[in-house]
Amino acid sequence: MEKMGILGVEMEAAGLYGVAAEHGARALAMLTVSDHLRRGEHLSADERRTSFDAMIGIALGTAIAG
Repeated sequence: MEKMGILGVEMEAAGLYGVAAEHGARALAMLTVSDHLRRGEHLSADERRTSFDAMIGIALGTAIAG
């Protein structure tokens, strides 16, 4: 993957965008980074929960403002 310039792996956004395109809707994915696969680094369960809570807060604030 590195040789191809791939910097991240994500599983759900492609499906979200596919369904949105099929129905003529707009879609947005907001992502956080929780693991570094090459180095074997990852957030603890508590760090993951905290960062995801922060991401949800940012997403909701953006949705309300937009």
